[in-house]
Amino acid sequence: MRIRATVAAVTGALALSALVIPSAAQADDTHRSTVSDVARAARSTTVGDFGAKSGARSLAVESTPGQLDLTFSKFTVNGGKPIAVGTTATKTVPTTFTVTHAADVNIFASDFELDVSLYRGSFSDPTNEFYGDAAPTCKAVSSTVATCKGQIAVWPQVDLIGNADATTWKAMGFAVDYNGQDPRSPDVSKIGFALQDGLGTARVQRLSKLTVDAAPEPVKKGGTITVTGKLSRANFDDLKYHGYATQPVKLQFRKKTGSTYTTIKTIKSSSTGTLKTTVKATVDGYWRYSFAGTSTTPAVSAAGDFVDVK
Repeated sequence: MRIRATVAAVTGALALSALVIPSAAQADDTHRSTVSDVARAARSTTVGDFGAKSGARSLAVESTPGQLDLTFSKFTVNGGKPIAVGTTATKTVPTTFTVTHAADVNIFASDFELDVSLYRGSFSDPTNEFYGDAAPTCKAVSSTVATCKGQIAVWPQVDLIGNADATTWKAMGFAVDYNGQDPRSPDVSKIGFALQDGLGTARVQRLSKLTVDAAPEPVKKGGTITVTGKLSRANFDDLKYHGYATQPVKLQFRKKTGSTYTTIKTIKSSSTGTLKTTVKATVDGYWRYSFAGTSTTPAVSAAGDFVDVK
């Protein structure tokens, strides 16, 4: 069962002293809860003491978590492509990043936590955040460098706030080293952490759907074919699909023996997202609608609908 963190942001050393690393039996179920608590605590501590930062930073203040010599670089999410999220299915996309650290920092220790996350809003007080459901896997390439592969998982019914989430998100990385301290009652001054903003960006989009129906089937040569359909997209406010109004959509045709589609005309969707136009029947082939997409909505093409011309 996936557990989402609902811990409010706190400040200073108390934030990290409150963190608990899950037992092995709980690790998979509580990864997101743990890393989100760690990230929020680290962020609130850093921001509270120093203000929002744009690069790598760590602390070395008496009675607060200490300096951890570690930085993140070469971050990617979903291979650089937008993250299109629907209304029900979990959208999980891969992340990759490189961690560079001092030789005496053991990122593979059982009491070491690191990961990357996405957020929107301000760094000090993010409006929303996305984390992964599983810990990243890192591979040492030298005594001070490791390459990591992880994930970002978006659960629509839990993670999405509203349509404002369809925007550009920022990436941050964080690491916490308990240095052998009991996470349940640590000496906070012996804990190290690093927090780094500005790793990159990712665009989140509202998943789109497009249908087509060409009729009648079959049709006499020279007769009229009516092609209907609907363009819709996920609404993050109510987690339903609604018609995407007044959008340019291409009507395309592919001959039965052909392999590529040709654009016949471009029409606009109605106020409810519906599509309707007519064409003359000439040869057997497939009709479809194709939408180029917008900044908030990915491109989509309907599966071709075959019409037999007699």
